[in-house]
Amino acid sequence: MPRAKDLDTVAPDDFLNSTLKSPLPPRPIKKPQNKKIKHLHQSSNGKSHSAQFRQNVYGILGKTKHPFSSFLVKPKVFNFRERDTDEEIILVLRRHWITNLTWILITLSMIIAPILLTTVPLLESFPPAYQFISIIFWYLITFIYSFEQLLSWYFNVYIITDERVIDIDFNNLLSKNFSEAKISMIQDVTSTIIGVSQTFFNFGNIQIQTAAEVPEITFEKVPNPEIIIKVLGQLRQEEELENIEGRVK
Repeated sequence: MPRAKDLDTVAPDDFLNSTLKSPLPPRPIKKPQNKKIKHLHQSSNGKSHSAQFRQNVYGILGKTKHPFSSFLVKPKVFNFRERDTDEEIILVLRRHWITNLTWILITLSMIIAPILLTTVPLLESFPPAYQFISIIFWYLITFIYSFEQLLSWYFNVYIITDERVIDIDFNNLLSKNFSEAKISMIQDVTSTIIGVSQTFFNFGNIQIQTAAEVPEITFEKVPNPEIIIKVLGQLRQEEELENIEGRVK
């Protein structure tokens, strides 16, 4: 007797045979996702490039032995209020030490002046008390003048970090001017060396043209202008690489 083909009347052995004859469809094999690995690889390459640029920068600069240098490389004790938490100070510049010679000679002349004036007969007509007070007052003026000149040289600094160039002009104890520009905003860097003293002692002015709010930042009478230009060139290349790889802070 033939078996019914209707689903309601299918025999159990027919159902098992049909199930065994039709194999299950194969499961799709999932390919491993390489996005994270690729990202890590790019990050690793970025760090190596950045480290290579930084090594080149410090190779150009060399080392500084004392904190009162006018060419201070990677200072450990120097800091400024506007510094970001993750910002690295690469170079701190001051005017070349030879530029202090003028006010040092003036200070020495002011120190010697009262001694020379004692030989003038006119001063002998003043009472000794007035002479003493005048000398004390003169030396006080001399001290104030020399101390202000020293502070002006020490605190008028030009700073190069891994992110920007900074010009801090110290006017007096109560005021200062702060100018900055991002490394990525630098358009052109030139140097000017004029005169025998600047040529002999290797110092001069550096003009930095920028696309920032401050169109130009000038480093005045700083030592080793050619080295500074090379360092800024390396930092600009590093910044361009960060822009390409998307690692800009």
